[in-house]
Amino acid sequence: MSSCSIDSLLPGDKEPSMPDEWRLYKLATRLRTFSNWPFTEDCACTPERMAEAGFVHCPSDNSPDVVKCFFCLKELEGWQPEDDPMDEHKKHSPSCLFIALKKKAEELTLSEFLKLDLERTKIKMQKQMNLRIECFQAKANEVRGHLEQLDADETQ
Repeated sequence: MSSCSIDSLLPGDKEPSMPDEWRLYKLATRLRTFSNWPFTEDCACTPERMAEAGFVHCPSDNSPDVVKCFFCLKELEGWQPEDDPMDEHKKHSPSCLFIALKKKAEELTLSEFLKLDLERTKIKMQKQMNLRIECFQAKANEVRGHLEQLDADETQ
């Protein structure tokens, strides 16, 4: 088993040329998403702790404190200053493999990283498939309603 890490494959201090989703494994990348985070001092859910727990900040006009785990895609909002990001993540997504890591993502071997990212990709694809199934079912119900209406109109 290879013991080289992804960072060790990079010459010098160059930023790796990698997909954006892979960049989210880096703490600094996740931390940059918290530039407008409402909780910054004297609280448990600081930007640093949020990023360490795997979250990226994805606010909306109505919800300025929405975060999503880049790995398991669990979205959480309604944060209170005393909320511990890692505890909340474990409570709402106990099977997330990112929070179960015993070392920093940057310390993973290439083999470990690729296996982990395969699981992340499976989660992402499952979520996309579920959304498409929901859309299909909604459209099918709409068409069924139209067909039933046509049938009712013809029987009158």
